[in-house]
Amino acid sequence: MIIGPNPENPHPKDGFPQVCFIKNTVTNPNVVVGDYSYYDDPEDSENFERNVLYHYPFIGDKLIIGKFCALAKGVKFIMNGANHKLSGISTYPFQIFGNGWEKNAPPLTDFPYKGDTIIGNDVWIGFDALIMPGVKIGNGAVISARSVVTRDIPAYTVVGGNPAKLIKHRFTLDQVARLEEIAWWDWPVEIISQHLAEIMAGDIEALAEVERT
Repeated sequence: MIIGPNPENPHPKDGFPQVCFIKNTVTNPNVVVGDYSYYDDPEDSENFERNVLYHYPFIGDKLIIGKFCALAKGVKFIMNGANHKLSGISTYPFQIFGNGWEKNAPPLTDFPYKGDTIIGNDVWIGFDALIMPGVKIGNGAVISARSVVTRDIPAYTVVGGNPAKLIKHRFTLDQVARLEEIAWWDWPVEIISQHLAEIMAGDIEALAEVERT
């Protein structure tokens, strides 16, 4: 029985190398990616990690991406290592240049820390979008091309702009709650493959019927 592309294969479709399953290419233990989430880049789809910026291991923050996410070329994640101390007169990072300046290095607790960056399941992030540190993006959200996301994005909303703002809700609040409960992305891949029509359609009750069987 055909159950869809092999999630262990970096390139899910022969002859289409610009799409790569991210999970199979990342080496940083602080970048955690779910099955079937892909990065689309005709230049170098296997080098997704170059888009995770200022991600220093001594800080310990994580980038967590759920399952079945679609990330377009140029999507970038700014991590907490980009932050400068704000409480002093100067924000200049003197200490990184050594030669005695490192003696005045402030403790890490003096730097702004926004926590882990968490992308839900079935999230579509458009071309050249920029995600700032500590942002949480809900399941089923859509981030328009070249958006700058500076705050949390609710599930099943479409946002865009700089800073990104609400464009529309994809479903009602009750429908969103039902979709979160169904959580089709956690089904076995065999069940997902059998019911792609319901997943790709707009009939939530039909999807709920699949869940009950």
